[in-house]
Order: sequence, then C-alpha cells, then structure tokens
Amino acid sequence: MTAFEAIGLTRSYQLEGVSVDALRGVDLTIGAGEFAAIIGPSGSGKSTLMHLLGCLDRPTSGILRVGGVDVATLDDGQLADLRNRTIGFVFQSFHLLARTTALDNVALPLVYRGVPRGERRNRARAALEAVGLEHRLDHRPSQMSGGEQQRVAIARALVGDPQVVLADEPTGNLDSRNGAEVMNLLRRLNGENGVAVLLVTHEREVAEQAHRQIHVRDGRIEHDTGGSVTLA
Repeated sequence: MTAFEAIGLTRSYQLEGVSVDALRGVDLTIGAGEFAAIIGPSGSGKSTLMHLLGCLDRPTSGILRVGGVDVATLDDGQLADLRNRTIGFVFQSFHLLARTTALDNVALPLVYRGVPRGERRNRARAALEAVGLEHRLDHRPSQMSGGEQQRVAIARALVGDPQVVLADEPTGNLDSRNGAEVMNLLRRLNGENGVAVLLVTHEREVAEQAHRQIHVRDGRIEHDTGGSVTLA
C-alpha cells in the first residue's frame, strides 16, 4: 500500500505574465509507514511538492494518487475531505489559534468531520497525552514554550488518525533541544503507531534522522536514497 504516488508531476505558476516551473516532472512513491525527508535549498521545489502531496494545491500535469485515490477525479469538496481524513499537517509556525486552549486547538480538525463535541474533546485529550502534554490541556499558545506549541501541533495532526503526517520544517522555529524532542516524537509515532511521516527540511542533520532522504533541486528529484530517480 502506498501513501503517495506521483508520476510525471509538474507545477507551473504565472508570475507577471511569465511561466515559472516549480516542479519539472517528479516520479515519487511514499509507502505506508515510511519515514522520509524531502531536503533541498530555498526555491528547489520541496515546499511545492509538499503542498501537492498534502492536497493543498493541484498539479499542472501528471498523476498524483493519495492513499490510492487519483486526486484528478475529485472536486474541491472531495479533495478537502480526503485531506482531512488522510493527512495530518505540522507547520514551522505551528498555526495554532492564539485565543484557544491546547485541547480545543487539537480538536479542531474533528469539528470539520462533524464529530460530536464530547467525543472530539476526549480524542484531543488522548492525543495531547500521547505527546506528553496532559498538563497543558487548558493553556493557550502564549502560555507555552515553542517546543510545547509544536507538540500541540503534532497532537492536532494525529487526532484524526491520519495515514501520514506531513511536517514542513517542524524544527525550524525551535532551539536545538526542543528540535531534538520534536524529532524524537516523530520517530516514536512512526515506529510505534505506524504513521507515515514525510518532512520537509533544508537542514541535512534533520533529514538524516529519517530513514529515507529525497533530495530536490530545480524542481526535480536529483537523488533518492530509497530508490532510483527518473527525471522527465
């Protein structure tokens, strides 16, 4: 079973009348339960690839399957539903609601699924306990450290039992100690829960903690430690 399958994936943008190719024909398969890192310099296309895999954007051409489903066959509502049920997101800037408690921040994805309030709060509490924040349930983001806020974001990503967690520079705003704690947590969730983890980073030492490194440059995969690379 695969989490993601991309075949000849491209993404172009129009900027002031000029076409810019952010991705130039990417073939990539991420298996269920993998722990992989996409690494590359700024402007390499790694964030564009992450947005496509996360169903936050659509490819210009090529085939993209998420959990075996061809995203080209889905309308926007169906795509949002697939994203909500399949993928958990962790962002560099945490993206937590400032005036909302940790418990309600984590429960938020379940609101969009129509999960009853009592059940979603119970599931959010269990997710926070899983990341070691059972003592922070009623705290707002401003009352927590950066490392704690990122753990809340990871709990939010996990509360819906996703097949895969996409983490975009998850240690980028953290000091080395908190960054190491977050990476340890992602490794544990992958190893113990079987959740596939795909992280984007420009830091080689972070990427090397994943089992597989996918190096992106100029919109192409130039090296993949998990298999052969085909460039379009």
